[in-house]
Amino acid sequence: MNCQRCGQETLMPFQCSYCGAQFCSQHRLPENHECPRIGVAYTQRQETVADSFAHPRNSYGFSVNFGQPRRVNGRVYFSQREIKHLIVGALLVTGVGLSYGLGAIWDSTAILVFSALAALLTVSFFTHEIAHKVIAQKQGYWAEFRLTTWGTIITVLTLFLPFKLISPGAVMISGPAKLEEIGKISIAGPATNIALSTVFLGAAFIPSSYAWIFDVGAFLNAYIAVFNLLPFGILDGFKIYSWNRKVWAATFALSAALAAVGYLRYPF
Repeated sequence: MNCQRCGQETLMPFQCSYCGAQFCSQHRLPENHECPRIGVAYTQRQETVADSFAHPRNSYGFSVNFGQPRRVNGRVYFSQREIKHLIVGALLVTGVGLSYGLGAIWDSTAILVFSALAALLTVSFFTHEIAHKVIAQKQGYWAEFRLTTWGTIITVLTLFLPFKLISPGAVMISGPAKLEEIGKISIAGPATNIALSTVFLGAAFIPSSYAWIFDVGAFLNAYIAVFNLLPFGILDGFKIYSWNRKVWAATFALSAALAAVGYLRYPF
């Protein structure tokens, strides 16, 4: 996940015991990340120092928890902060979908087309992210969706550009995970898009005046799966590839095949 002060990706986040946010090792202390509860931190330190003179033990009472504690019984939950981030993220993704209509004549047909596109983009993106979250929390890890600074900026910029890049945020996961667990959490997102693409593609063969909507949904989900399965950087594909190359190869091949079929049937 990314440090909430500098944005740097860190595989071993530290949770501030005062504000609850997570940071890299450089910004883990309250004074280094402008903690909104810095006053409480200073007060506790002073009390601890005073207590140490009367009862000599430690002279520094600040403690940092490594990541977030594991949740009991794998309960799936949404915090109020996460819900706010999800709402803003959904509005941004919906805006990207509607932005395809910039310059178009917004008659009844255009409204239907671009509204359907916006809805498909939003559902496809957040189904992918929520799948990561559910699997991670079922395994007992802290996992919540968070907007990222650069991701949000890039998403906003693409509202006005001909090419689109949707990445307002991602599900942040914390806890001492094993490689196999990381792989299973990572594959949940692309697998969900593959399932949606398959369902949409099947529905597109049913005679209907709205079959084109399902063709678009099939292509978008296959495209999202292929992109995220690339075995590079912080993408899901790299984690899956590191865990099990055969699973990665099979998943990537299936998503690529769906993307190819979806591209041939893409109505625009």
